Amino acid sequence: MTTQQIYNLAVQMGIKSDLRGQEKVKKYLERFEKKQKKMNVEEKKEFDIEKLINPYSDTRILVENKKKNIKKIFAGIDMEGTELLLAEKMNAELVIAHHPEGKALADLSSVMDLQAEVLANYGVPINIAESIIKARILEVSRGLSPYNHNRSVDMAKILKLNFMCVHTPADNLGANFLVNAINKKKPEIVGEILEILKEIPEFKEAVKYNAGPKIFVGSSESSCGKIAISEFTGGTSGSKEMYEKMAQVGIGTIIGMHIAEEHRKEAEKYHINVIIAGHMASDSLGMNLFLDELEKRGIEIIPCSGLIRIKRFKK
Repeated sequence: MTTQQIYNLAVQMGIKSDLRGQEKVKKYLERFEKKQKKMNVEEKKEFDIEKLINPYSDTRILVENKKKNIKKIFAGIDMEGTELLLAEKMNAELVIAHHPEGKALADLSSVMDLQAEVLANYGVPINIAESIIKARILEVSRGLSPYNHNRSVDMAKILKLNFMCVHTPADNLGANFLVNAINKKKPEIVGEILEILKEIPEFKEAVKYNAGPKIFVGSSESSCGKIAISEFTGGTSGSKEMYEKMAQVGIGTIIGMHIAEEHRKEAEKYHINVIIAGHMASDSLGMNLFLDELEKRGIEIIPCSGLIRIKRFKK
């Protein structure tokens, strides 16, 4: 597979596992197409045409130095200068980061509107969900503005490494996996959710590093109520104002990757149980589901930078 083919596969898998459903993603892309057609010449020059086929602005090919079949990939969660030097030393032909870099990092906020539709699926009126998320999207966009976005990208160019990032598609895969696992077991108390998570290899391994699933709000004996896996995908953390609306539609427990203290306090205020699965373990789950598909095609994967590599297939 070439870097482009690997990128296309990531986008396809992300769409297939998107919690919004494939039909809504299709309509999302169609809206961008209509918007692009109405632009004047100057606006079209600045428009990111990848948005016509890829609904995930945080997933991009960042550097493509050599257009050839990839046989060895260096993959991890945060792939920056140190990791790129190691990748070059190990003769990797492509570096795949989970967390976005370059233009994908600069436009991370654009993928957050996914969160509104996920909340709507759990019963929050879409107009309210969109209004809440909109303010947070602008906040994240402003916060990312001063970053040195292209630092790692520039280094990959000098080292002549192919470089890409796969963020929301991997998170979609992880979220979809957890939705199926929770729906299958139908837990009634929070402690049972922890048991389910700890049966998943990535989380089981993370427990050994003291970075496994933990209860941040509630107790193991607390009743779950309606369970929402709403903080697992969609760029980054949503708005703290969402917890009130989630409580109003009967959500009793949320499962997330991580949570800021001010968000945790809001969830506690509205009596919502919070289980944090663990950031690196959660990212690893989604990445592994994607990397498995590459390894099935004969590509060697070298894990690094917090990636807990678990294979779910036998050669």
